[in-house]
Amino acid sequence: MTKAAFLDRDGVINVKAPEGKYVTRWEEVEFLPGVASAIGLLNKSGFRVIVISNQRCVAKGLVTSGEVEALHRKISKELAALGAIIDAFYFCPHDTEPACDCRKPAPGMLLQAAKDHQIDLRASWMIGDADADVTAGRNAGCKTVLVGRRTNTSASAPDLFAQSLLDATEKILESESLTGAKG
Repeated sequence: MTKAAFLDRDGVINVKAPEGKYVTRWEEVEFLPGVASAIGLLNKSGFRVIVISNQRCVAKGLVTSGEVEALHRKISKELAALGAIIDAFYFCPHDTEPACDCRKPAPGMLLQAAKDHQIDLRASWMIGDADADVTAGRNAGCKTVLVGRRTNTSASAPDLFAQSLLDATEKILESESLTGAKG
């Protein structure tokens, strides 16, 4: 079993689109500062890096699942060129209703990734910018980081708050060295 850093995509890896809009094309992707460095640090520290993302834009007919997969391949290729390896992408293409078991805050994508990649969820972290990310991580048994804000309105409080993915990564690595965790 290995450990993973599960990352939300929009708002953690790339700039989130304005409310009601979606990042659906490569031309709309703008990596946030320090993302490649953060992912590279996670790679070097023994974490599998797996993106876990709700992509409601598929259900809304704005993009196909195939187009989302192609966008993820391009994101992965561009980050790999910077020394940052993403091991896998999982996304939920469903709308908010009817409820499914993969759309965050449900833990379905994390549970599937753990099964597919032999991941120890208790040794893993979910890093996201929304309460749904924190709840999904908690529901899967992961430790959690809320990025970009210091308030949390869900019943599941994150283990850590961070300003960015790089800040989150540094806090996780410091936390792991303090507890003597090995991966």
